[in-house]
Amino acid sequence: MFAKKKETPAKLALTPLEPQRAATPQAAQPQPAPAPARPKPASLIAQGLTIRGDVVGDIEVHLDCVVLGDVKVGKLIVGPNARIEGSVVAQAMEIHGLVIGAVTAQSVRLYGTARVDGDITHEQLAMESGAEFQGRSLKFRRPAPSPQPGQPAPAAQAPAAPQAPPSASQTPYNHSAH
Repeated sequence: MFAKKKETPAKLALTPLEPQRAATPQAAQPQPAPAPARPKPASLIAQGLTIRGDVVGDIEVHLDCVVLGDVKVGKLIVGPNARIEGSVVAQAMEIHGLVIGAVTAQSVRLYGTARVDGDITHEQLAMESGAEFQGRSLKFRRPAPSPQPGQPAPAAQAPAAPQAPPSASQTPYNHSAH
């Protein structure tokens, strides 16, 4: 009644496609567009924590702690309880707390509780009433486009300024003219 049967491998329900046939239908059919990448959530480092060292990443970071080191991230929000002692580099930056060091970002916004002690290099700078800033505001300098091979550089071949004719006091006296 219960006899053990000889085990045989099960047949595959699908047979593999031939390489030539597999490539042709896929190439003819348009591939669905990949789903747009979701924005990564901001990383929050809360009050009560001290970081001794650099903070580096290509994401949005909200700091409300003490950082004794450099910070280089995609977007940075310096919370009202934060203190950063080091250079700070980001694409965009909102400062509510204290930064002691150089700040570099395309867009910098200093809120009313912000205190910055260092130079700010930026494309856009906005300051609310009450913000404190001790340092220099330096505008980004866009690099001049490099000349294409075979084309002269526009700055190098600037025409010389036309010279005014010499005044009477500068012309030599000609004795034969009298």
